[in-house]
Amino acid sequence: MIEDGNMTTFQSLGLVDTLLRAVEAEGYESPTPVQEQSIPPLLAGRDVLGVAQTGTGKTAAFTLPVLQIMDRNKPGGKRHIRALILSPTRELAAQIDERLGAYSEHMDVRHRVIFGGVNQNPQVRALQRGLDVLVATPGRLLDLVGQGHIDLSRIEFFVLDEADRMLDMGFINDIKKVLKLLPNRRQNLLFSATMPKSIATLAGSFLNDAVMVDVSPKEMTVDRIQQKIMFVRKADKRRLIVKLIKEQKVKCGIVFTRTKHGANRLVKQLDQSHISAAAIHGNKSQGARTKALEGFKKGSIPILVATDIASRGIDVEGITHVFNYDLPNIPESYVHRIGRTARAGRSGVAYAFCDDSESGYLVGIQNLIGMEIPVETQNPFHFEGAIPKPGQKAGEMKKNSSQNKNSNEGRPRQHGYKGKRGSNSNNNNRGQSRNSRDSKPNNNNRGQARRKPSEGSSSNGSRNDRNSGGRSNNNSGNNRRQGGPRR
Repeated sequence: MIEDGNMTTFQSLGLVDTLLRAVEAEGYESPTPVQEQSIPPLLAGRDVLGVAQTGTGKTAAFTLPVLQIMDRNKPGGKRHIRALILSPTRELAAQIDERLGAYSEHMDVRHRVIFGGVNQNPQVRALQRGLDVLVATPGRLLDLVGQGHIDLSRIEFFVLDEADRMLDMGFINDIKKVLKLLPNRRQNLLFSATMPKSIATLAGSFLNDAVMVDVSPKEMTVDRIQQKIMFVRKADKRRLIVKLIKEQKVKCGIVFTRTKHGANRLVKQLDQSHISAAAIHGNKSQGARTKALEGFKKGSIPILVATDIASRGIDVEGITHVFNYDLPNIPESYVHRIGRTARAGRSGVAYAFCDDSESGYLVGIQNLIGMEIPVETQNPFHFEGAIPKPGQKAGEMKKNSSQNKNSNEGRPRQHGYKGKRGSNSNNNNRGQSRNSRDSKPNNNNRGQARRKPSEGSSSNGSRNDRNSGGRSNNNSGNNRRQGGPRR
C-alpha cells in the first residue's frame, strides 16, 4: 500500500496522467481498499488473487493497471488481442466493457464485449478490424475461437472475474479450455467474491507467485448500510413489500427472489399494486434484460426484481434500497445483495424478509457477518413464529406440524433440493405446476441433477446462449440440454 501522508491517492499508486484525468472525470476521489492493494503489484507485473465482491471497485482495480501497461508498451503492426477479461454473465461483461471505455477515454485503446444471445456478425466484424482488449463470456468466446475468428496466442493479460460464480454456473471446463489456448508467458488476475477450496485450486493451476488481496465481506456489510430483518408469514410478503415501497417512496431499489418464476410473479403482483417493476433473470432474452437494466439506470423503472446470478451484472449508482424478498440459502449471497446499495460514499437500507421456512438461512447469514441484524417489529405483518429457535443451526429449516404435512410449502428448490412430490403438491403449489420446471414429472428433468447451471453463456458453447434467451420453461428439451439454474 502506497500512501501520501495519511491518505492514499490514485497518483500515489503510480497511475499516469491520462488515467488520473479519467478517474477524476468519473468522480473518484480516493482509491478503495481493493484498488490500493491491487494496483501497485499489477503495475509491477505481478499476478494478483483478489477476494472482493461487486461494488468494491475491483473493476477499476484490474482495468486501470492493465490499460497503463498496454499504453506504455505498444506493439507495431495490426492490432491483436492483448488482454482477455472473462466474465460469467452478459450484464457483468457489458458493465466491464463500459468501464473500459470510461477509463481509456484519453488513450488509443480499442475494446469490445462479446456474449451469446445476440447476433455474432457485428462481433466478428469488430474482431476483424482488430482489438486490444476483449471482454467475453465463455460460451461465445469458445464458439468464435472454434470458428477461427479469435486468436488468443498473443494474450499478455488474462483476467478471470467473479471466479466463484463461474464455477457455480458450470464453466470450469470452459475455463480450462481457455487456459490451454493462452501463451505461457502472461500476467494473470483472478477475482472472486468468495474463496472456497475449488477457487483456491483453480487459482493455483495458473497464477504464479500471486499477491493476495482480501477485502473482507464482514467489513463491507456494516459500513453505511442500515440492515433490518422483518419476520413475516410467506403469504404476507407481497403485501409487506408493497407497503414499504409506497411508504418510503422508493425510486431506485432491487428486490431479490430465489427463483425466476418467483421474480416474474412478483413483478405482476407489484404491477397490480401500481408499482412499476421489471424482472431480470436467465430466462429473459438479452434484449429484455438490456431494456430492463437501461430503464432501471435511467429511473423510468424504479424497482428491479432479480435472481442472484443475473444480479452480478448490476452496478448502478444511486440504489437506495435492497429487499431480500427471499433469504438466500448461501450466506455470502446476502453480502453480495446488500452491497448493491451504499456505494460511492452513500448510505442505503437493506431489508430482509424471513418466513418460518427461512430461519436457518438467517442464522447462517448472521454467523457470516458477525452480528445480529436489527429486528423491525413495527409492521402489521410481524410473525413471531418465523424467529429462529434458540440453538438453531445455520441452514436448517424449522420443522413444525404444518410443515410436515405440507412439506413443499415455501421450500426452496435451489441446488438440487428434492422435496416430496406427493399428492398434496397440487394444493400447496397451485399455479406453479403449469409454469415451473421444478414441478414437471421426473422424466422431463432427466439428467438435470448431473448438469451445472448456466446463464448468459453456456458451458456447451454460445449456441445455447443464442437459443436460451426468452425460451419458456415448457420447452423441456432445451431445459434438459441446458440444465438452467433454479433461481
